[in-house]
Amino acid sequence: MTFQQILDEIENNIQKILNEMSISDVPFSVEPAKPGFGDVSSNVSFLLAKQLKKSPKEISEMISEKYSKLPQTLVLKSESHPSGYVNFFANWEKLNQLILSESNLSEFGNVDIGQQSTIVVEHTSVNPNKALHIGHIRNIIIGDTIARILVKANYKVNVLNYIDDSGLQVADIIVGFQHFGFDQEPPTGKKFDHYCGDDVYVKTTEKYEQDPGLEDIRKNVLKELEEGTSETAKFGDKITKRVLENQLETCWNLSVSYDCLNFESQIIRSGLWSKIFEKLKEMNLIEFENEGKNQGCWVIRGEGKEEDKVIVRSNATATYIAKDIPYAAWKLGLLDDPFGYKKYQKEQPNSRVLWETTLDEGEKSQNFSGDKVITVIDSRQARLQKIITSLMGKFKSVSDAYVHLGYESVTLSSDTAKVLGLETDGKQAQMSGRKGLYVNADSVYDLLKEKTKEETKKRHPEMNDNEIDEISHNVSVGTLRYEMIKQDLDKIIAFDLTKSLSLEGDTAPYIQYTHARASRILEKSGRTPSIDVDFSLLKEKSELELVKTIGLFGLQVRDSANNLSPKVIARYCHDLAVAFNSFYEHVKVLELGDEKLENSRLCLVHSFKLTIEKALNLLGIVAPDRM
Repeated sequence: MTFQQILDEIENNIQKILNEMSISDVPFSVEPAKPGFGDVSSNVSFLLAKQLKKSPKEISEMISEKYSKLPQTLVLKSESHPSGYVNFFANWEKLNQLILSESNLSEFGNVDIGQQSTIVVEHTSVNPNKALHIGHIRNIIIGDTIARILVKANYKVNVLNYIDDSGLQVADIIVGFQHFGFDQEPPTGKKFDHYCGDDVYVKTTEKYEQDPGLEDIRKNVLKELEEGTSETAKFGDKITKRVLENQLETCWNLSVSYDCLNFESQIIRSGLWSKIFEKLKEMNLIEFENEGKNQGCWVIRGEGKEEDKVIVRSNATATYIAKDIPYAAWKLGLLDDPFGYKKYQKEQPNSRVLWETTLDEGEKSQNFSGDKVITVIDSRQARLQKIITSLMGKFKSVSDAYVHLGYESVTLSSDTAKVLGLETDGKQAQMSGRKGLYVNADSVYDLLKEKTKEETKKRHPEMNDNEIDEISHNVSVGTLRYEMIKQDLDKIIAFDLTKSLSLEGDTAPYIQYTHARASRILEKSGRTPSIDVDFSLLKEKSELELVKTIGLFGLQVRDSANNLSPKVIARYCHDLAVAFNSFYEHVKVLELGDEKLENSRLCLVHSFKLTIEKALNLLGIVAPDRM
């Protein structure tokens, strides 16, 4: 893990010093240093101050003196900082060789947190009644990125997409087709999922508002969908499968893929609910109400001031949460699997096999459950997810077996909303599928691609259309993905088309352009980079800062995987690009008249190129050689 090795060396040596002093159980940290604190620093002095009755500065001086007498490989010297930290300075000749050599390995940045244990990541889970909009994209990109990072952290990852094909929103488009005369074929040039969302769904819900009596039709359709045997259910299945196909095309275009599609309609009809319902009663996790407003219902008691949650109504019908509980238990492998599996009708672009559940005859050899489950759902579902998390923790006797990874919504900046045809009176645009106030993801991608094409043609008039199209696609996908994950998950995103495409600042194009710059240097050199170079020649401040940032890759993967934070890798990619651009501005690589120094710097450029490619790949972003 490269830079981890100097941290381990320092930690082991400090522990030796504490053992010699007969001091134990001190949870000190050893971390890459902030500017002005050497290359590595430790807080051990502050944790010993009370026990030794000395100031942190006195203790740091003592530890630094003792440390200087120990055998060292990657540390050149240690010293006490006036603040009390113990600072360590790397032997950069050795660390350069270690980091730059290891960065050439395909497994560079790998960490073994998962130890090949199986983890389920469920994301997307959009009702199959409309096209994906820009708000859904945040869910999809978060889930896909987390899955990629967990694979890098040595988990076996099963990626699931839950298809709610029997809910109210699906019932609405069925009502539209069967009762309000909407044509089953969209207008020429319009995707079926766009047609269902923009026209059928929105206009049908408007009719409910005009005539409340239509609610009975809606309820009957919903009932038939859940029963699953009627002609209405068969028609619903046909419609939702068409919408799903279009939704998946959007996801695949954004470099997102899955392992299995799970259908709510099958979960309802599989018998899983009756099994989990009995288990809930046996474990006294639900109670029957004999009086009050929930009389005749089965409820989960609310914690503190929270209201009780009804899971079975007095008429014996299950509520929404009753569908989620058996699915959650199935994901954790707590119930016998009632499903067969068949390959999805279309192949994913990366050739990853996509399976779907079936209650008909299918393969039984597949297993998509996991030791742990991460479900990516927006923060508005926090109460429901908290209940399910608690129940699964009790079923499995592991409190964190089921994790809700929540996130906030996506809005459009007022300028972007205007470009996309939404009137917001100068305010950010909040989206609502029911009111038709949303911008589908395909439109945003198309607009990004068009803008990128224009810029690429200006910069490279010699390029052919295929090259321009490929670059524009990679930059557009990179832009969308990066904008969805560079923020903390608990922050609302205000997406802005113009700012997101900037070649300066914290954007995907800035990082991608930096990779292209490195590629151009290597191409111009006409040489094949090698690690058989003189590493001691790399001693300029900007060179060492770049080597250090490259060496931090594994630590960033560990941090990101442990905290389920894709932002960590996005920030790392930006930091790495900034470090390379600083190097580029401060030192020349070619035409130095010193072949040895040129080769050493080309080795560093190549190391950066390989590392930024691996880091961007964790974000699902391609690193183009030209832009």
